Amino acid sequence: MYALTYDGTTARVDPEYPTPQPASGEALVQVLLAGICSTDLEILRGYAGFSGVLGHEFIGVVVTCIDQPDLVGQRVAGEINIGCGECTFCVRSIREHCLRRQVVGIRARDGVFAQFVALPIANLHVVPENVTDESAVFTEPLAAALRVLEQVDIQPADRIAVIGAGRLGQLVARSLAGAGAELVAVGRQMTSRNLTLLRSAGIATAARGSLPHGWADVVVDCTGSPAGFADALDLVRSQGTIVLKSTYHSAAEVDMSRVVVDEIQVIGSRCGPFDAALEALASGQVDPRPLIEATYPLAQGLEALDYAARSGVLKVLLQP
Repeated sequence: MYALTYDGTTARVDPEYPTPQPASGEALVQVLLAGICSTDLEILRGYAGFSGVLGHEFIGVVVTCIDQPDLVGQRVAGEINIGCGECTFCVRSIREHCLRRQVVGIRARDGVFAQFVALPIANLHVVPENVTDESAVFTEPLAAALRVLEQVDIQPADRIAVIGAGRLGQLVARSLAGAGAELVAVGRQMTSRNLTLLRSAGIATAARGSLPHGWADVVVDCTGSPAGFADALDLVRSQGTIVLKSTYHSAAEVDMSRVVVDEIQVIGSRCGPFDAALEALASGQVDPRPLIEATYPLAQGLEALDYAARSGVLKVLLQP
């Protein structure tokens, strides 16, 4: 099969990569669409030390499933964490923090930038019929965005700032827009295309540095940059909350004294609820399709990665 792989040094399209053979309790899924995200690009810069088939955002159709044959022919999205089933996290159904977890396309497990992927049945979620492939491919990052609502008790009187108007920032802002609080998305320049896109979705925007110090009760940093965390520290009020949504490979030098003195809560935020994401897509609460900038055939995967790495580019899809 065709697959977009990375060997720790170089990405390449392999036209003869072995088709995965599903183990007991797994299904073989034909990938219909896959999305390139910032984590994929960070892996190419050395993040996570991964080698294998890249990618973790996808929509596909089940082609083989011996243990649950009624899944065959169903469109599915898939959670990316595969637990050992035995550690203290797995026994509490928190496989995303399994001590020996595999992570699709990120850690010790081939990803979805391929014609086929094998995944545990427990990781699969059937996509509602009224959700298009172009929307369903956003299920994983939208779930990650919705994780913020599970971690932070947002009140109607709160002020929320989302820093970063890129791929994840767009979804986080759209996810929080219905929380009932005052929401502002912060970007580099008011005239930027990404902030304009948010305004077209009815979300208030502000340029970096324009909001007063301590303005926000909750700040969500989606920049993937140490500078974003510094901006978040400036924006959050005393005893406020900062949620870190993005990963980045480089080391960060940050003055943490204000975190202590002003009793600021800093929360890491990663994977989120797939059921809630699919419900948001099915109901139309979140429509991510305006974020799609280009769709490349898998055979042109290297060109797709190059385009996705350009500044300001939002979602680039791969079609096997």
